[in-house]
Amino acid sequence: MVNYYRSIEGTIVETDKIEPGCWIALIDPSETEISDIEEDMQIDRDYIRAALDEEEPSRIETDDGVTLIVVDYPVAEQDNDPDRTLLYSTMPMSLIITDKNVITVSAKQNVVLDEIAKGVVKGVRTDLRTRFVFTVLLRIAARYLQYLKQIDKLSGYVEAKMYRSMKNKELIQLQGLEKSLVYFSTSLKANEAVLEKLMRGRFLKLYEEDQDLLDDVMIEVKQAIEMTSIYSNILNGTMDTFASIISNNLNIIMKRMTTITIILTMPTIVFSFYGMNLNENAAGLPIANVWFPIVLSAVLMILVGFLVNRIERFK
Repeated sequence: MVNYYRSIEGTIVETDKIEPGCWIALIDPSETEISDIEEDMQIDRDYIRAALDEEEPSRIETDDGVTLIVVDYPVAEQDNDPDRTLLYSTMPMSLIITDKNVITVSAKQNVVLDEIAKGVVKGVRTDLRTRFVFTVLLRIAARYLQYLKQIDKLSGYVEAKMYRSMKNKELIQLQGLEKSLVYFSTSLKANEAVLEKLMRGRFLKLYEEDQDLLDDVMIEVKQAIEMTSIYSNILNGTMDTFASIISNNLNIIMKRMTTITIILTMPTIVFSFYGMNLNENAAGLPIANVWFPIVLSAVLMILVGFLVNRIERFK
């Protein structure tokens, strides 16, 4: 899908053709659409296809006056598995800057670009190409921060549920959030490296206002990296704590089961003796009445239970 947008008096308006100063948005483009853009804009086909590979690394490069910037943006997806919460991951997106236009390419529907296209972001100007690119990067950084806050709230909610009832469902949910933080950390660090290259001014000419905007983007990305690190450490600590609690609870259960087994062994031993077939010449067991083995078993069970309890108290 290909859409064309341009800003008119601070408002984003969709157009039906390519114009100087417009923004060209490609979302999961077909081969025909890629060929048309390649022919109309005279840019390398590999630049257009760069973001269509989900494993494409963040980078920046330039060739014949065309600059390619590939960054990762965050994605929130609801899994079909009811035992899981929201899943967070990252997807690559490319921004191609030509002498007259900016082209964005993504393999899936992009929330960040949708907000800009719908006019949620105020003061966007598509004719100021560098500023437009930095505005997109700033919105991506803000989206990372938004999702990180959601992850923090979700982890707190799952943790509270685990205090009440420790089930595999909650552990799986925490593991999913931990996995999301790993994706975020990797992508944010790669984006930071791209921004550092942009700040040197070798790939794009930076004006004063552009420099301020780029500084804001860098601050947001660094904050997101710091938050990712903090939340990841907290989540790792939480997982380790609950793993220790589960292990400790298992040990307690095994101790109780062992105690019960030892206590129940007493009647088995007593009745094994009194249930033996003795010949007439053999000495009989003392007090071989029906009630005595029962009383003896009960006394031994109480005695063993008392001894085990005393041993546990003095450990």
